[in-house]
Amino acid sequence: MVTFDRATAARLGIKLAQINNTLYDAFGQRQVSTIHNPLSQYHVVMELAPKYRQDPEMLKQIWISTSGGTASGSASTQSTTTSGSTASRTATGSSGAGGASTSASDTTAALALAAVKNSATNAIAATGKNGSSSGAAVSTSKETMVPLSAIAKFGPGNTPLSVNHQSQFVASTISFNLPPGKSLSDATAAIYETMAEIGMPPTIHGSFQGTAQAFQQSVSSLPILIFAALAAVYIVLGMLYESYIHPITILSTLPSAGVGALLALLLFKTEFSIIAVILLIGIVKKNAIMMVDFAIEATHHGAKTSRDAIEEACLLRFRPIMMTTAAALLGALPLAFGSSEGSELRAPLGIAIVGGLIVSQMLTLYTTPVVYLYMDRIRVWSDERRARRQRGARRAGATE
Repeated sequence: MVTFDRATAARLGIKLAQINNTLYDAFGQRQVSTIHNPLSQYHVVMELAPKYRQDPEMLKQIWISTSGGTASGSASTQSTTTSGSTASRTATGSSGAGGASTSASDTTAALALAAVKNSATNAIAATGKNGSSSGAAVSTSKETMVPLSAIAKFGPGNTPLSVNHQSQFVASTISFNLPPGKSLSDATAAIYETMAEIGMPPTIHGSFQGTAQAFQQSVSSLPILIFAALAAVYIVLGMLYESYIHPITILSTLPSAGVGALLALLLFKTEFSIIAVILLIGIVKKNAIMMVDFAIEATHHGAKTSRDAIEEACLLRFRPIMMTTAAALLGALPLAFGSSEGSELRAPLGIAIVGGLIVSQMLTLYTTPVVYLYMDRIRVWSDERRARRQRGARRAGATE
């Protein structure tokens, strides 16, 4: 672990970016150029030799340039020095205008040659990913170098073996267990409340995973699932009785069953189960189906009024209704009170069935006939209105 002393580095005129660049040049395999051949290309990287990267003590031999390590020399500076010495020697060997002219020509040629060499050298580096120097390959100006050990401390430290990511973001997972008597919904509410109290910054986002995430998804999709189940039941019953009205009569038994199931779960302090609700929908509506099916058949083929038909259905279907209800109750008792492996999943199912059947059995025997009569009146009114509309349309057609 390298710990920087920012105050000391600032006094020496060294920025943190210069330290990072120097360390990356030494250990990061910085790409500085690309070598092309007719068939492929090779990336040129800069790094320390492998023998200097085996020991952390090598960090004490790293030096930082206060000017950032850029090449500050130029072609004109070096060429002027060279041509100056050449001109001096030429002037010593000869005199007159001719000698001066010869030395000026040599100076111009030397400058042009140096410029061409530097341009060719820089063209190699210009093919890399980063910018290249426009001057000579070696800096000719004086630079101040500071050892890395003067502005940083080295020592061992702890670091994770891997960095976990989730949705392209660095993530840390915190696991938790539920105390006795608490549900996952209680834990979810407590976690959200704690996040609000500690004032988490907007750059940190929290979300649930695993079982908690599945719970949230099930809760969010619960209304859609129940609505889809009711819609499927309505469509099937509508096709069976060829009616838009009487499927509503049968579905009217579900609220009482739902209330009974919830009361039973609260009484036994058992968690809510969506499986129990879906199964209860299919079991409870059989009471209304037995009565409505008989009443519709008696009305259509027995030439009876709706009131007489539903009254007779209640009398004749009472025993089958009680028998099927008792059979379903007794069949759900082992689920409700069983203690074998997997009972935590079956217990809410059995308790919901027992509670829902008891409450719906006591209520639907009285409410279903009433709902049937009102729904049948709506059906008769709708049929009469449709018939009047058709007769009016036929009269209007005959008049035309």
